[in-house]
Amino acid sequence: MAKRNSLTEYEAKRQPGETPEPFGGPRPTGGSVFVIHHHWARQRHYDLRLEHGGVLWSWAVPKGPSVDPADKRFAAHVESHPVEYARFEGLIPAGNYGAGAMIIWDRGQWVPLNDPEAGFKKGKLLFELRGFKLHGKWTLVRIGKDDKNWLLIKEQDHWVGRIPEPPMDSVLSGLTVEQLKTGEDPSLQLRRALGRAKTPQAPVDPKSTKPMLCQSAEPFSHPDWLYEVKYDGYRVLASRDERGAVLRSRSGRVISDNFPEIVEALEALPHQHFLIDGEMTLPNAAGIPDFGRLQKRAQLARAHHIQHAALVSPASLFVFDLLSYQRFDLRALPLEKRKAYLRRILPSVGPLRYADHIDEHGEAAYAEAVRMQLEGLVAKRASSVYASTRSADWLKLAILKTDDFVVVGYLRPARGGSAFKALLLGQYENSEWVYVGRVGSGLDREPRLELARQLQLLHSAEPCLAMDSPPAGARWLKPQLVCEVRFKEFTAKGLLRQPVLLRLREDKPAQDCLHPVTRHQLGEPARVEKTTPIPQFIPINVNKVFWPAESLTKGQLLRHYEGIAKWMLPYLKDRPIVLTRYPDGIEGNSFFQHEAPQYLPTWIRTEAVIKRGEVTQRYIFIEHLDSLLYIINLGTIPIHLWNSRVQSIDHPDYCVLDIDPKSAPFTAVIQVARELHHICDSCDLPHYLKTSGGTGLHILIPLGGQIDHAQSRSLAELLARVCVARLPEIATIQRQVKMRKGRVYLDYLQNGFGKTIAAPFCVRPLAGAPVSMPLRWKDLKASTRPADFHILNAARRMRALKVDPMAPVLTEQANLHGALERLAAL
Repeated sequence: MAKRNSLTEYEAKRQPGETPEPFGGPRPTGGSVFVIHHHWARQRHYDLRLEHGGVLWSWAVPKGPSVDPADKRFAAHVESHPVEYARFEGLIPAGNYGAGAMIIWDRGQWVPLNDPEAGFKKGKLLFELRGFKLHGKWTLVRIGKDDKNWLLIKEQDHWVGRIPEPPMDSVLSGLTVEQLKTGEDPSLQLRRALGRAKTPQAPVDPKSTKPMLCQSAEPFSHPDWLYEVKYDGYRVLASRDERGAVLRSRSGRVISDNFPEIVEALEALPHQHFLIDGEMTLPNAAGIPDFGRLQKRAQLARAHHIQHAALVSPASLFVFDLLSYQRFDLRALPLEKRKAYLRRILPSVGPLRYADHIDEHGEAAYAEAVRMQLEGLVAKRASSVYASTRSADWLKLAILKTDDFVVVGYLRPARGGSAFKALLLGQYENSEWVYVGRVGSGLDREPRLELARQLQLLHSAEPCLAMDSPPAGARWLKPQLVCEVRFKEFTAKGLLRQPVLLRLREDKPAQDCLHPVTRHQLGEPARVEKTTPIPQFIPINVNKVFWPAESLTKGQLLRHYEGIAKWMLPYLKDRPIVLTRYPDGIEGNSFFQHEAPQYLPTWIRTEAVIKRGEVTQRYIFIEHLDSLLYIINLGTIPIHLWNSRVQSIDHPDYCVLDIDPKSAPFTAVIQVARELHHICDSCDLPHYLKTSGGTGLHILIPLGGQIDHAQSRSLAELLARVCVARLPEIATIQRQVKMRKGRVYLDYLQNGFGKTIAAPFCVRPLAGAPVSMPLRWKDLKASTRPADFHILNAARRMRALKVDPMAPVLTEQANLHGALERLAAL
């Protein structure tokens, strides 16, 4: 068991830095992901991987899985892989173990049907696969005396004969292993096709683009129209650029955190810039969108709950339109052409689904939608352009609905009539009855008379629900009688449109007549929370003196961080931090704290970060003012942060040059900083300045995650060497102090993996309580000194500036290729 749940053999066969494969250590058990890779190394084969014991148990299946129970496939048990391998797709470079192309052929959840450890020991693993391509029960049976040789067999179940021959492309990227191996670029082919078609070229802003909306109509057939399923879910505009993928709801709110599996799929496509329109759904076991499941999923607000749901209850994005691609604006093209281009960028199956259509035969398609109990159809004029408005070129063909309602009252018949004129209906919403309208048609004469007699037994003096304008002549009833009604839809005012009374329901309690707002209505997805609710925070020992010479207290330190938090928190977001704690002030004992202590409250975020070649450490992450003040209340004075965020831990957001004077005068620091300013300007390299809070300055260059830590260090070293060559009398890159000879040290080594710098706006444990302060370049004058900025004036200065001059370092992306060419020329 230890060998199966260990990565020792995996790591022995691979060299970090030489292959893009993941090297994460075993993680806690409890996951249930499976993945099947299609791998073209020396020979083409498939790899089946099942998550257990914190790793992926793995088998090489030369011919791949077969959906025919009679076709038993040989499977060789191989070394276990990291769980992160379930997300790996790419090229393993030549010279490495397993060199070649590898795609994610299928992925999903596996459900063991016997104890995995006992089953492995006995040589029989029985399990269910719930993937995009493979479904149902499967068995791995050992053959021979050792653990090496097995057979993979499809078990007899209701999926046999129903699973079509699986397509060969990746469920994420849509690439086949051949395309990946040969380096085929589908985006190049599509760009050429759009160019030949003289497609307009203009940027399309995802933030300002509104979705095209439908008008209502009755079913019809026409050769100039196409008909799509009306999916029951969230309307989503999905975009991708060099910064990644973004999902926006119909109202424009970003909901990417709610559906990480869709974001991952969008970012796996071999297409970088696009804007697509679609519907987010949650299919049931039959593949039909399930409104209730989607509603339950959308209500999740905790990140770890969402990650689990993404595995066990993954969403699908049915995509039906392509609005922009690379530099092309497709909105003016006919819909049928936009859909033809769209089909070319999506995988055959997977989280991203092409929304297919039927040409011309709308009435037959509508009848089939009724049979399948779908929401309805959307008819679209094949030649229509994409207009961000409600248009007669897109028509909603809704299917008549039926639902159950409680009878809350009735209207008496006109003079000479019998029975009743109409029933007044209600449904249950949030523990109250709400009025939904009246129904008068339906039922023959005799059933109506019988119903009228029942109504007489339920009279009530007061209505059971509140109404702004009760209908004249209404007689109210106790909410006990349930009836079934067919109707077109609910109006904007929440009333039934075109209702017809079908029958009474004696088998259903009145309280089970739930209103769509309670049962089905989809608002916006929940805003994703990363922490538990925060109790009231009360600082302690606020009068303790932390800076004796200046009589500055812990309370003043807390007030500084509270006042500066608006500008500081964006730098701390998602970054591991290191604390330096001074429980008794700057003249007392101090200690570094890398590892998050066990006693932290649950509302402070902590996450494990694996430092390459080292053990995993659980770091603190500061997400809001309360967690910041809690950390400072522990006696923390400075906060040091990583250059990268936990989501992209290997790719820093910025490159750092630390200008450290030691014994050199600060005027020399200013001269060196200005020279670096000139060098960066001449290379068109954006760069930003702050005081270190100590004796030096920091220059930060935005990278936008384009390169890794080693490359960032190389960039910093190159800039430092050019500067030293220009100012050899006052600047050096000598690390040993005695070799500097009074010159300013340009430290480029602060760019390694896990290296930290003093956070912007943090306080340093030095005389005067100085603050690491972002500066405008025009603020760097001959008279400027780091001590100019301290806990008594930092927040006031930022309020006066209104804008943080260094903020772009978090979002900007330098043109590194062009800058390096110009830097090399220097």
